[in-house]
Amino acid sequence: MARYSTVILGGLGAVTVAGLAVAAGNWIEVTERSNQICIKSNDIPNHATGSFPNRGNPHTIRAQRIKVCVNASPVKGNRARNAGQGAVGIALNGVLIRPSTADYWDPSGPRGHSRNRSSGWNLEGMGAARMLGMDKANAHVDRRGAYHYHGKPVGALKTRGGTQVGYAADGFEIHYIGSRAKSGYRLKKGTRPSGPGGKYDGTYVQDWEFVGGSGRLDQCNGGTLNGKFVYFATNTYPFYPRCFWGRPSSNFRGL
Repeated sequence: MARYSTVILGGLGAVTVAGLAVAAGNWIEVTERSNQICIKSNDIPNHATGSFPNRGNPHTIRAQRIKVCVNASPVKGNRARNAGQGAVGIALNGVLIRPSTADYWDPSGPRGHSRNRSSGWNLEGMGAARMLGMDKANAHVDRRGAYHYHGKPVGALKTRGGTQVGYAADGFEIHYIGSRAKSGYRLKKGTRPSGPGGKYDGTYVQDWEFVGGSGRLDQCNGGTLNGKFVYFATNTYPFYPRCFWGRPSSNFRGL
């Protein structure tokens, strides 16, 4: 017999707290039916955000129409699938999780970067947080006005209990357990051989390399929690899964 449940959250008014703004009208609906978990939301967070536009981000937060469904019983495969630069999941408050960026080092760009991929040096969202106008919740806004997380969802963590923060596009849960989840990536040693030059400092995706090791998460930021496989939001790169062990839902394309 199929399970069916609905949870609706919403009704936040617009307020200002210590220079931060809370977007009005957070709304989310979660249903589970026929082995799928479906989330509808307007992508408006249920916590304070930074001010947008700002110096690093010229966009304004706008409500979206988000509807995604994921497998409620995901199966871990033997081969990792690249997640690309779109949304890799959705937080339990209905806000998209999109750790990658579409920006590359470009000395001819007005801000030193652009969407021209020719340099090969892809800006890392949290590593270039100030350049990209991230707020204290580790999120910012894209050209469509969609607010989305690049790092751990600070505001969302403060509004709920438990360790789960969302679902990945392939249906596996995403959890945050702080420093207990150790990334398998590390900064490369030395200096960049081309492009922006300078020491590897995490500003670009190419500054990082996967080394793995005992007690560390796999290349997709996955591991075991309470006997089951999950992904983790981590304090360091890659922050969220950037590849999938399961089959990602097509609902996330273009998000």
